[in-house]
Amino acid sequence: MSSNIKVLQVIPKLGYGGAETGCYDIAHYLTENNCKSFIVTSGGELIKFIDKKKVKLIRLPVQSKNPLIMLFNSIILIGIIFFYNISIVHARSRAPAWSCLLATKITRRKFVTTFHGTYNFGGNLKKFYNSVMVRSDLIIAGSNFIFSHIKENYFEYLKSTKKFLVIFRGINVDYFDSSTKLEIDEKNLLKKWDINKEKKILLMPGRLTSWKGQELLIEAINLVKIELGYEAFHVVILGNDQGRDLYKKKLIRLTEQYRLTNQIKFIDNCKDMALAYKVSDIVVSASIEPEAFGRVAVEAQSMEKIIIASNIGGSNETIVNGKTGILFESGDAKSLSEKIIKVITMDDSSIKLIGKEGRKNIIKKFNVEKMCFSTYSEYKRLLN
Repeated sequence: MSSNIKVLQVIPKLGYGGAETGCYDIAHYLTENNCKSFIVTSGGELIKFIDKKKVKLIRLPVQSKNPLIMLFNSIILIGIIFFYNISIVHARSRAPAWSCLLATKITRRKFVTTFHGTYNFGGNLKKFYNSVMVRSDLIIAGSNFIFSHIKENYFEYLKSTKKFLVIFRGINVDYFDSSTKLEIDEKNLLKKWDINKEKKILLMPGRLTSWKGQELLIEAINLVKIELGYEAFHVVILGNDQGRDLYKKKLIRLTEQYRLTNQIKFIDNCKDMALAYKVSDIVVSASIEPEAFGRVAVEAQSMEKIIIASNIGGSNETIVNGKTGILFESGDAKSLSEKIIKVITMDDSSIKLIGKEGRKNIIKKFNVEKMCFSTYSEYKRLLN
């Protein structure tokens, strides 16, 4: 059966986000298990890393929400499905999912969706648009939090004939491994960031957007400085504003207002995120809205770094509070500041123990091999 499985994944763009890397990982895993693998996307930076000999890449404007283009995409997808005799179509976003839904209805192929986020809705029309993600034969939630969100908000679209389950997202624990990083590379990165390692480094990765909690972190750092009376560590806010110029300016003004410009650095990007974690001592995920999964918390644990994260969303599932990381009260700058002070005053043996337990946690529950195997197994069950 496995050699006859042909899976077509459809995703708007192949960037470096969780949905995109999951798509990339599954695509290559399938070829290693004698399946045919196809990806339809509009583009993205991750495309250059795809092994074109193993994975067939097809460009289509599937990022578009224009109804006419979505219909056009459906027609092309129907042709692709028939030409390559596709067994399963797996959509990872709403706009392409509508195109896939129509295409699979006409071709009578199996349809799979992965619900990657909470997809906000303010009215029935937007909720209907989001509901395409639960109209498939197999609905995959990326976390128990997302599973509960779907049951609470889309129950009227769920049918007993559809399979609905959780497959945790996974990361490459071989890449996010502190032992693989060279000291010379660490020194070069610190030089690039213009940081002397005489103090600890607190890292907050993530695109610059208000719900990720960069403002909250800056407020917490100010409270830490007031409490301690000095700047105890460097802070690196690592992420691109993605065109949100006003928000970045707001963050810079807040930094200036609290006189933290010497302590806080804004870095747009880092090509080697594992190296960024390696040079850091503390990692913070301060989201004020629930993370569907919370990749930062998982990557930090895999790198044996102590993670301080909001006690909402996916972080509650990926972090064992007090054992593999520390949770703080979401949206509360004082709570975050208290946890930061707690960590920087910890003895080295306690920090190392949390780091070791964190990596064990990720290898056991959230590694990419487990995610790929679970998804592949569900594909086979669906066809059987």
